[in-house]
Amino acid sequence: MTQKPALVPKNLVLPFILITSLFALWGFANDITNPMVAAFKRVLELNNTQASWVQLAFYGGYFTMALPAAFFIKKYSYKTGVLLGLGLYALGACLFYPAAAWESYGFFLAALYILTFGLAFLETTANPYILSMGPEATATQRLNLAQAFNPMGALAGLFVAKTFILNALQSNNTDENGNLIFDSLDATAKAAIKTNDLMVIRNPYVMLGLVVLVIFVIIAMMKMPENADSSGKVDFAPTMNRLLKNRNFVEGTFAQMFYVGAQIMVWTYIYQYAESIGINTYNAVNYAYASLGVFLVGRWVCTFLLRVMPPSKLLAGFALLAMAFTLGTIFLEGMAGLYSLVGISFAMSLMFPTIYGIALDGLGEDSKFAAAFLVMAIVGGAIMPTLQGMILDLGGAGYTDTLVLGVPEVNFSFFLPMTCFLMVFLFAVRVKRIGQF
Repeated sequence: MTQKPALVPKNLVLPFILITSLFALWGFANDITNPMVAAFKRVLELNNTQASWVQLAFYGGYFTMALPAAFFIKKYSYKTGVLLGLGLYALGACLFYPAAAWESYGFFLAALYILTFGLAFLETTANPYILSMGPEATATQRLNLAQAFNPMGALAGLFVAKTFILNALQSNNTDENGNLIFDSLDATAKAAIKTNDLMVIRNPYVMLGLVVLVIFVIIAMMKMPENADSSGKVDFAPTMNRLLKNRNFVEGTFAQMFYVGAQIMVWTYIYQYAESIGINTYNAVNYAYASLGVFLVGRWVCTFLLRVMPPSKLLAGFALLAMAFTLGTIFLEGMAGLYSLVGISFAMSLMFPTIYGIALDGLGEDSKFAAAFLVMAIVGGAIMPTLQGMILDLGGAGYTDTLVLGVPEVNFSFFLPMTCFLMVFLFAVRVKRIGQF
């Protein structure tokens, strides 16, 4: 009986643990930021499209910096890339302090943009590094295991968002009838609340920046194995020529863009969906918790299932499941629709690392640049939520101002993630049909 190869060789366990911890770190940043779309909308009295610029700035930073990160890592080393990523992460988080002092939405967006420069470095580094830490036969499973720690960080981010931000925002206070007090105040009173609430938003980010600086120091002092090109030579044109001829990589990059767009839409607009059925933003976080909980369960379940099922077959099945839950979100109004929206997260749990593993399989040294393009594909998280915000503004700044196909516009807007899951399904079916995975 042939023994299955080790998931992580013994000599690489400690580096694997250290790099895996970064997955939780950017998960924290992602999910402390998702509720900020609703928070900034309320505090700064924005419409849905303007509020969605939070995600445009956040995920736009990934797109901007992923390719420069790949050049940097190719020329230097994984550890150097991690340290630069942590430095930019800390800088962006600490810039929330002057942004709050100036009470400038544009400054907040710029701080998020810089923060995600750091995340782009971390993701461009960590994902291929994890894939390289052991046999190719277990690479996709190994990445699924590392990615399972991402929602743990995300849960911590949600906890901080709910406990220290949303719970403390004076603009969220309601009267005995459940109406927002903020809406009935004069300009002077609103200005005072705005100053208070922007400081409330500021503080957790500044603390996060300080924590990231501590992690920077720890990793700087640790001896880490490197997988750098010793010559530091960057052969971009030949690398791109090889990558563009690799159909799995090209199609995987587009599939990843659609997947990330769907994920961010589902996790961003769960707050608006909940509010449309009478659940305020603070309590809506409980459903975001549930979403991340089933997402985490899904990651662990899929890590096991990948030992007995081909990745492409599992990916196709989970994409179909996501589409079914999304249809429920659209057409089942009330709590049934909200439960369906939570259920989508279980179906999404497999997608990012599995698409990533398929797209990078067998690329060798080219995987550094390939990883950068897969991180750039996260731009789907910048574009899609903005488009969904525009749909929500069809009838006004509310979420149920008009009906489209017989359902409120907030329900109808989930046809966008539905389309994204269809694209993931088509990618999985194509890969499965050629029998590679």
